[in-house]
Amino acid sequence: MKTLLTNARLIDPEAGTETTGSLLIEDGIITAVGSEADPHGADKQIDCQGKCLAPGIIDIGVKIGEPGERHKESYRTAGLAAAAGGVTTMVTRPDTTPAMDTPEALSFANRRASEVAPVNVLQMAALTKGRDGREMVEMGFMKDAGAVGFTDCDHVIRDPKVFSRALTYARSLNALVMAHPQEPDLSKGAAVTSGKFASLRGLPGVSPMAERMGLERDLALVEMSKARYHADCLSTSAALPALKRAKEAGLDVTAGTSIHHLTLNEFDVDDYRTFFKLKPPLRSEDDRKAMIAAVASGLIDTLSSFHTPQDEESKRLPYEEAASGAVGLETLLPAAMRLYHSGDLTLPQLWRAMSLAPARRLGLAAGRLTAGAPADLVLFDPDAPFVMDRFRLRSKSKNTPYDGARMQGKVLMSFVAGQPVFQKD
Repeated sequence: MKTLLTNARLIDPEAGTETTGSLLIEDGIITAVGSEADPHGADKQIDCQGKCLAPGIIDIGVKIGEPGERHKESYRTAGLAAAAGGVTTMVTRPDTTPAMDTPEALSFANRRASEVAPVNVLQMAALTKGRDGREMVEMGFMKDAGAVGFTDCDHVIRDPKVFSRALTYARSLNALVMAHPQEPDLSKGAAVTSGKFASLRGLPGVSPMAERMGLERDLALVEMSKARYHADCLSTSAALPALKRAKEAGLDVTAGTSIHHLTLNEFDVDDYRTFFKLKPPLRSEDDRKAMIAAVASGLIDTLSSFHTPQDEESKRLPYEEAASGAVGLETLLPAAMRLYHSGDLTLPQLWRAMSLAPARRLGLAAGRLTAGAPADLVLFDPDAPFVMDRFRLRSKSKNTPYDGARMQGKVLMSFVAGQPVFQKD
């Protein structure tokens, strides 16, 4: 089966270009791009009508409720949301109930995802048993079962000896370790970023230095162990110098951030709306601008949604007591278009962070518009306006901070291995 996509605005994050042309798909693989895409012999042609065609988004850090919290999100509903949002690969977190810390649990998740999710699903495994920071999981067995990385998510391993041993063992397996840099004692109980605004609202805050302190400790242990390391969600300018030094020193270090920290700031918490309660908390406007600049320069490698579904009962509480997190699989692309329309980031820069860099970090062939790459693609209109209605989201949980916001950017089609998994009505 040969499918030809014609008259497309091709977004190539690897070349950093936007061009108009065609793309040919054969047996789930991109076989030709641009002038080399010969229309003769194609079984099917799709006219893209000048809209943008880009590699499918690879979203690192997606939380799924299975097992234990299926009422918040299932692999089926998350997969449908991902397809509608242009996310063709979800990299899921192990902060499930119970934690994803055994080969059996990982095998269940892989089997369940393959049965019901229309997009690719890759699993991260817990770094320590129960994510309690005491005893390493059986990394070798977990990697054999399909784990693409190891992380305790927002549970910081307090004991540096335990973390050092885990990094050293991961290094022997060439396994990727992801961490959430925070100084745990400073961060404990915090709901917002500390400062005048937090004091005026009477909310417990955490200094941005807590992130820097956590990252500095992690990088020192990475330097000692020579492990592969990814900081999952940096959000403050204070942490960037340490990241830059580590990269310049040749450490195998990358870092990511969230779309919420690039498009929102601490003042959005003004009316105590708990949909704006995130972890790490929203930062200052100066921090937001610094993180955008870091994505533009490539210092920050990846950009993700950090999709974290929470039910109404856990969000409709006083701000300090409410659960952290927001859904993001369907809102990642339109939120990213805010940065494009504001002139902060180009489309190739955005797709470098949302697709190419995650693929490279995980050793995937996806994330590129070149012959031989998987035909995991998203066709979208970056200018299409709409008002976000959270009740129209396909996720089971509806906790989005963008509810009611005027946005631009709609997904028209999503392809996985050349097959359409979503098409806008």
